[in-house]
Amino acid sequence: MAKINRDVLMLREDQAPKVGASLSQYEPMKMSMVGIKPHIPDLNVKPCSDSDEEEKGEIAKEFQNLAGLKTHDACYVDHKLLYELVVEIIARLPCFEYWKLQFLNKKFLQLLKSCEIFRVRQEKGLVKPYVILHSGAVSNWEMFDKDFKTFRRLPKVPSSDYCFFHSDKETVSVGTQLIVIGREIDGIVVFRYELENHKWFKGPSMITPRAMYGSASHGKTAFFAGGIKMDENGNPVVVQTVEKYNADTKRWTMINAMHKARKFSSGCFLRGKFYVLGGRDDNDKHLTCGESYDETTNSWELIPDMLKDMTVIAHSQSPPLIAVVDDNLYMLETSLNELRVYDINTNIWKKLGVVPVGANAAFGWGIAFKSMGDRLLVIGTSHYWHSKTVVHSCRPSPDVKEQHWEEIKHWCVGAELPQFIHNCCVMFA
Repeated sequence: MAKINRDVLMLREDQAPKVGASLSQYEPMKMSMVGIKPHIPDLNVKPCSDSDEEEKGEIAKEFQNLAGLKTHDACYVDHKLLYELVVEIIARLPCFEYWKLQFLNKKFLQLLKSCEIFRVRQEKGLVKPYVILHSGAVSNWEMFDKDFKTFRRLPKVPSSDYCFFHSDKETVSVGTQLIVIGREIDGIVVFRYELENHKWFKGPSMITPRAMYGSASHGKTAFFAGGIKMDENGNPVVVQTVEKYNADTKRWTMINAMHKARKFSSGCFLRGKFYVLGGRDDNDKHLTCGESYDETTNSWELIPDMLKDMTVIAHSQSPPLIAVVDDNLYMLETSLNELRVYDINTNIWKKLGVVPVGANAAFGWGIAFKSMGDRLLVIGTSHYWHSKTVVHSCRPSPDVKEQHWEEIKHWCVGAELPQFIHNCCVMFA
């Protein structure tokens, strides 16, 4: 079997075609396949009829054409190795460009849908954070790279219901899917955007349709805890039930319920466990307790007084603004615009200085506070009188009293941020 030098595959990201570049801009050139030994086919062997191998062969042939390989060169290149090289190269392109593969031919479309490219990105450490924002009403979701230098607008959600576009929605990213849960006239509805298809799909519906829940994702699994459901008579009921969504199977599964029924809570993954913080109970009373879920034992642990030191500045205050970086839990304390870090051993929050946005202006609503790899991201209105929308990030340290926040000033052309962020999540792809 032909072998290929691994140095050929170890392309740096800066060697990949630039965003927006066209293949027509480059002169066809013959590939230098270092380390390939001549492969002389045995004509007595019956050709393989496996459909997957045929698809890989078609992709390899297409790549030969794009690379300028002539027909007589093909006999010296093993199609399986060439297919692997195609995947290695495409994996180094920006995710914004992947949807264009579907227009080459059906074989590249099948490659895209197979998620093979994203698997290679994961194995090679090429996964990067992408910030997805929604500014409300009929506007589209927009997807930005971590430096906000490039962006793209996602297709419009395929709902014809006026209620869906003009009511509150909640979002969470799981794997390469964006889950959006909102309300149509007939009730709670789920839409999902698949990055590999650059397309929206409806469903699958939750087992217990709900809103105002606490959620978080880890890998290809997302958890949804508590919230408000409608009973048989159309009355709102605060629940303690929890279900999880699997991005691979596209299925929902019920897990053990929490100790407390709660709405308007927040969720996160911290040191291998799913945490739910704060919220309000069925009597609309603010909860200071938290809970952690251990998936290995399918059990919940109640954490009393987890938010005892947090100030409630209004009854309509937003859910806790939390994010996890390097296994440390951070919170934006909205009443004082302060950053705090949680000590899991002492159940105490430590102050880490002021955050450069006015989170208290709307009681925490309209602010994006997320983890972005090894950095914290905050988007909101500035403290100044003109109240423009600003974007800051920092690499937080629990041992530093004042964090160094860096403003992202240079925006990609065509993108404008509203003063009120309705939805924000970070996708790692």
